[in-house]
Amino acid sequence: MALRRALGWSEGEVMRPESKPCSRLMRQTAGIFSVGGGLAFWVLCRLHYGPRITVPRSLRWASCGAVSMSATSALLVRLFSPECEPQNIAAFDKPELKAQ
Repeated sequence: MALRRALGWSEGEVMRPESKPCSRLMRQTAGIFSVGGGLAFWVLCRLHYGPRITVPRSLRWASCGAVSMSATSALLVRLFSPECEPQNIAAFDKPELKAQ
């Protein structure tokens, strides 16, 4: 799914063993941007509604900002990060072993 190869930014080499797996990188980036997106959209809601702000309205804006920013950042990491190229996913992303 990575666009790096299609855009000519990839050499197709496997990264070093100490690199982060794509799934962990996407999870960390989405977590950070969900907090930032929630705060940013909460501020935008306060600016937009002014004194007519209500708690449910501000929470709705903050949650929409958190979801949209985390999804967008995870998608961009998946598309443009060298860790998310197919050869690196095959080499470093291990399937989670689930306890049975």
